[in-house]
Amino acid sequence: MESSLVVEEVKEEGSEYEDLIEVITEFLKFFKDPLSGKYKYREAIREMIIEGRDYVVIDFNDLLKHDENVANMLINKPDEVIPLFSEAIRRVVELEYPEYLEKVGSFQPRFVNIPNLIKIRELRSDHVGKLIALEGIVVRASPPRQKLVKATFIHEACGRELQVDVKGDFIEKPTVCPYCGKSGGFRLVGERSTYVDFQRIVVQERPEEVPSGQLPRSVEADVVGSLVDVVRPGDRATVVGILRIRGTQGQRRAKAVYDLYVDVNNIVVSQRLLEEIEITEEDERRILELARDPMIRRKIIASIAPAIHGLWDVKEAIALLLFGGVPKVLLDGTRIRGDIHVLLIGDPGTAKSQLLQFVARIAPRAVYTTGKGSTAAGLTAAVVRDKQSGEYYLEAGALVLADGGVACIDEIDKMREEDRVVIHEAMEQQTVSIAKAGIVARLNARTSILAAGNPKYGRYISNRSISENVNLPPTILSRFDLIFVLRDTPDVERDRSLAMHIASVHGEPETVKPPLDAETLRKYIAYARKYVKPVLDPKAKEMLSNFFVEMRKKSLENPDAPITITARQLEALIRLAEAHARMALKQRVTEEDAAEAIRLMLSMLQSVGIDVESGEIDVDVIMTGKPKSKREKLVVLDEIIRELENEEGCAKIKKIVAKAKERGIDEAFVEETLRRMRREGLLFEVREGCFAHVM
Repeated sequence: MESSLVVEEVKEEGSEYEDLIEVITEFLKFFKDPLSGKYKYREAIREMIIEGRDYVVIDFNDLLKHDENVANMLINKPDEVIPLFSEAIRRVVELEYPEYLEKVGSFQPRFVNIPNLIKIRELRSDHVGKLIALEGIVVRASPPRQKLVKATFIHEACGRELQVDVKGDFIEKPTVCPYCGKSGGFRLVGERSTYVDFQRIVVQERPEEVPSGQLPRSVEADVVGSLVDVVRPGDRATVVGILRIRGTQGQRRAKAVYDLYVDVNNIVVSQRLLEEIEITEEDERRILELARDPMIRRKIIASIAPAIHGLWDVKEAIALLLFGGVPKVLLDGTRIRGDIHVLLIGDPGTAKSQLLQFVARIAPRAVYTTGKGSTAAGLTAAVVRDKQSGEYYLEAGALVLADGGVACIDEIDKMREEDRVVIHEAMEQQTVSIAKAGIVARLNARTSILAAGNPKYGRYISNRSISENVNLPPTILSRFDLIFVLRDTPDVERDRSLAMHIASVHGEPETVKPPLDAETLRKYIAYARKYVKPVLDPKAKEMLSNFFVEMRKKSLENPDAPITITARQLEALIRLAEAHARMALKQRVTEEDAAEAIRLMLSMLQSVGIDVESGEIDVDVIMTGKPKSKREKLVVLDEIIRELENEEGCAKIKKIVAKAKERGIDEAFVEETLRRMRREGLLFEVREGCFAHVM
């Protein structure tokens, strides 16, 4: 901080400042920790010296207990009081560890638990010059640079050196030499000047705090010294500092309107464990009481989008996604994700967007976006250039902002192919890698993805596979743990209950009351994710293993049978079982949880993992987009084309169709395959209606 870079030597006996330094020194020397009974800040200073640091973290609450007057002055006059803390720390070090002063010239106090916690949206001119705390998410960070804090000038007329303290963004050259009395002719000597590490970050309101229909607001923050590179884009943090006005010196006409920025004193990075959800002791008692209810899972599922009729399995999947599995980090550093991804594919008017909007409101940390309005950079991260300084910033996208929460992506099928590719890494590795404009970085994107899309042909066609119905590549489909197809099919009884439900929602909204209100559900989810880490019970482990082996055995017994399940689905089963246990705040995953995970997985495989030609479960429909029956046809067709190619130089369409019919392949499949093979660059047209393989 500017005010703490140069410690003012205040040594006038009996002065107000000297008295304050004495009070602060006494606080640092004699304040005792109420729990341990040790001298808290003596220990902190000793740790600072052992670790070779130049700062001490001071809890504002401790200062308030010791001297309320100094605490109030710190909030209202930080530019005057913070240098006094620096001097007090120096005096304690000089008294107890004098040799350390030779290594570190000045010391910084860093404050935590500042009561003056202000929302970014509520920053006003009244706060300028005060010590404040802001909570938000870091969306931008410049590369570290060096800032001049003590400039050395040489007066060319007399050759004497002058040192000038630099405050703000500009250097004021001396006008008159104090030694020879002549003006002008001052030259900056860069190598003899003093610098500190400097970084500029942008802190934005958390997505869940932005009022509906408004843009999120942000504020710049200047970071110096050891605080540089403490936060990365996407991190949630509490920033403590002095609110200042960005000046524009050196102009003939001064501006009347200025920008605010925070001169940072301390940054406390959130540990991404939903710390922003405050759970009181009373809340905890209520949550534990709710967990004892044997019907708690049904109540939670019934509280998911209560205005939407039916869709019980979909709501259960969303509940499991909100609670999530347990992420694991292996000894070699390999990370196995615990987040659950769910995809909803459905006919128009099946309430997909409403479900996503509800999750975006209820999840403790969520970001909502649409595929149509999202670019690759908007989803992951972007390198942007600042208009004023010309420097490049790293800016976090939606998946990075949703780190530790849920990303709701509506209309995922409407995304451009080049934009859609970027979410592959985020879905499985849960990171976002970026290499642009000389900035190479990897950001965390540990988020669950709830996506929704429409069928390619308007409505879902039941006699076609999922990959033919949806404009999504198999590489993305295979990464979803659960995929649901929402069909709008007429049914007299179901339609009657649906109509009655919609009429009651519109006529008497208060009748649609969920078992758990939104705030209770949000706190329950936050508590479960933070404190409940269920472990697989031996019986549950055996049940899941047996299911996996039995499903695979079908392929082993019959060589012509398709593969029904892969290791990726087994990992999904474990995540679903862990989430099911978490819903009841259980620390062990039992057979009951495993059985429910298996039921949901089988339901999905029987819905979207079916080879529509053979009627058998074939996981390759999801994993590769081509069921076994279709793959076999493609192999046969490829052989026919090669045979004709070897005989006549190229394969005529009429002959390909004729030979294919002999082997049970219809003409429509042949024409579609030829078009696709040409599009993918596997075949080329030698002359009209005659094809050959690309060598």
